[in-house]
Amino acid sequence: MKKTVFFLSLAAIAWIASTDTLPVKPWLLKKSEALAVEYIDYLPLEMVGKRIFDKNCASCHDNPVMEAPDRTTLSHYSREGIIIAMEFGKMQPMAAHLSKQSRNLIAHYLAGSDTTSYQWLESSACTDKNHKTDNTQWLSNWGLGLKNRRFVSHYQTQITPDNIGSLKLQWSMAFPKVTGMRSQPVIIGDSLYIGDKAGKLYQLDRKTGCVINHIDIVGGVRSSITLATLSNDQQLLLLASPIGIIYAIDPDTLEKVWQQSIAISKYSTVTGSIAYHDETLFVPISSYEVAVSGSPSHVCCTSHGGLASLDARTGDINWTWHSTEDATEQAKNSAGVAMFGPAGAPVWTTPTVDTKRNLIYFGTGENISLPATDTSDTIIALDIDSGEVVWKFQATENDVWNAACLNGGANCPDEPGGDFDFGASVIIASNKTGQDILLAGQKSGEVFALNPDQNGALIWRKRISQGTTNGGVHWGMALSKNMLFVPIADPERDRQGYTAKPGLSALDIETGDILWNQSVSRECEFNEANTPLVGLENMRSAKSQDSAKQYECSYYYGLSSAATATARLVFAGGLDGKLRAYDTNTGEILWKTKTAIPFNASNGVDGHGGALDVVGPAFAGKWMYLQSGYGMFGQLPGNMLLAYKIE
Repeated sequence: MKKTVFFLSLAAIAWIASTDTLPVKPWLLKKSEALAVEYIDYLPLEMVGKRIFDKNCASCHDNPVMEAPDRTTLSHYSREGIIIAMEFGKMQPMAAHLSKQSRNLIAHYLAGSDTTSYQWLESSACTDKNHKTDNTQWLSNWGLGLKNRRFVSHYQTQITPDNIGSLKLQWSMAFPKVTGMRSQPVIIGDSLYIGDKAGKLYQLDRKTGCVINHIDIVGGVRSSITLATLSNDQQLLLLASPIGIIYAIDPDTLEKVWQQSIAISKYSTVTGSIAYHDETLFVPISSYEVAVSGSPSHVCCTSHGGLASLDARTGDINWTWHSTEDATEQAKNSAGVAMFGPAGAPVWTTPTVDTKRNLIYFGTGENISLPATDTSDTIIALDIDSGEVVWKFQATENDVWNAACLNGGANCPDEPGGDFDFGASVIIASNKTGQDILLAGQKSGEVFALNPDQNGALIWRKRISQGTTNGGVHWGMALSKNMLFVPIADPERDRQGYTAKPGLSALDIETGDILWNQSVSRECEFNEANTPLVGLENMRSAKSQDSAKQYECSYYYGLSSAATATARLVFAGGLDGKLRAYDTNTGEILWKTKTAIPFNASNGVDGHGGALDVVGPAFAGKWMYLQSGYGMFGQLPGNMLLAYKIE
């Protein structure tokens, strides 16, 4: 007998997610699901979806300790995004037992009809579409250059300590169906290109905020955007979706030139951003199995990280480096279920290109199951042409950790590590004698200086804090002259021997000595009853948080987002939504603004700012652009793009 196999395209899935009339019948559901939706013929679709959600999803999404988005947060997602998450993304293992019909119903219940979410686009459209006349590349990649120094020259910004007091908000944009802002834009001439997690890429007039053009990106935009200019002068906008698909977009038309999947497992995702050099892309490959492994039913762990090299002209893969070997069965966990390894060592740093030595540098995260490898919590140097390892520097050995360690789950190893990833990009600096130095910051709260001419030999290391799973150095440091600016994200934790030290430090790159340190505080009276819950006991209590009180006084207030420096100023954003500008020489705070507030945005959409995380501010002449909101890990959700200008 011949089998008939049906394949659904992503477009078909998008249609299923958007339709308001689904053929709901009990015989389309599995027996276990049908039991939860008795009298299905007589219920509205939203009620049917709610019952399926209550039975299959509520134990995690109604429980703050699981750090999963709650129902209110999920209601701001698009239906397409929810479908993609369950079919191909992070929720695939948890939704694997559900039928496609049930997944559609859950998405319908959570997101509802979104036909009105984008009505504002018509009224916000620009009348003049020619916004790239001077072709100035104000901002083209994550690190503001191949060396990832995150330094803005005086040619790129006119904001100085003398005029920063006049920096005022000029316009704002609220993104519907979005609870987190994480994609650093590209700025060419008067055009600002920005993507969102709801599945849109926008071309905006950077001086007014009007919409020049927009397209849909299936699954949403997860990475920051990178601009590549090929040898034939063709320009491409490069970005990654949560399911590991890389897109090349024409900036003039927003037409897709090519797309390519770089996934190496069903858990692969792209968390960092894409580096471009000489017709070649370098894409970091991360894995979300570290979070999935917290589920008691998950068989842990089989995925790992990597780095892919792609031909920028075609999207063809040149080579892929893998952070571990393929996992095999190793032992049984405490529940008697098979454990696989090695696994983990994800790559979520944006790669650094060393054209002088023909090398690519990047950092890795922890192993998520045994055995531990010498590629976790490590700075790796690969040959650009072959992808072969030239050298590696491991900062922390035997760091094996996954989300099961948050609540004593069976998948947590007996002696878990500290979850001390390298998340911040490696910086190529030069000392007073002209010798190159590699600077790397770790979630352990340490900063390292390595010698690239001696196979990554350690020059110095400096501990700024003790670090923790959500602490230490997260997304990025910044360099100005001989000063390295290091943001520390440390949250408050009731842990023996641990003292949180959130703030910003300036280090001398020659010695690692701290030149100045400016700590940050909560600056408000926090009700301990609103503390985000962790641990098995709190998990059982299933206590929910009051979102209004969160905005009133945020539990998290450390500096997690990437810092950005000029010759005289350094900018660092806080998880409480505050952006501060510091004097580079003294550490004095010269300017501060609050963003975790409601906005009646210029595009006619009511929005709210939130945590400042992942990306730092972007600069172009007299303008500064800031994204506010990051609704993960108990932080403050938000959906704002804010445009400031010196007057």
